Amino acid sequence: MESGTTSPLSVSIDFQTSHLFFPHIINWTIGLLFVLVLVFRVVPFLKKVKRGESALPFIGESMDGFRFVGTLVLLVAYFYLMSVVGDYFPYTGYGFLFTSIGFLFLMSLLYMHTRTKRKIIVAGINALLAPALAWVVFAKLFYITLP
Repeated sequence: MESGTTSPLSVSIDFQTSHLFFPHIINWTIGLLFVLVLVFRVVPFLKKVKRGESALPFIGESMDGFRFVGTLVLLVAYFYLMSVVGDYFPYTGYGFLFTSIGFLFLMSLLYMHTRTKRKIIVAGINALLAPALAWVVFAKLFYITLP
């Protein structure tokens, strides 16, 4: 008793493309949200700029060149040194742990406007605890390999 039509209760899965189902939904959702942001936020803002009621936020403002260049240097050094230190301790995550401690402490010092002993101690404690907690959760709890 076969018929050419399929039952509404039957399910057929194409395993060649089934893994693309949720990424397509996420891509369309992100695209829709992007269009909504453009329509409801960017277009009205640009109309205000055109009328002279508002200005673009990045034009005419001074830039803190020391912090900008320092951030770029620290980011490049962080990713480079994570690999270098990780090669000394393969498959342990110590490259992530040690370089993250240094990176977080130096970034805190870079953006600290007034350096007091208390602020430096708090930055040091934060630089030790935050990467250590992330390392324990990822490397030890979930067994995710870190560089």
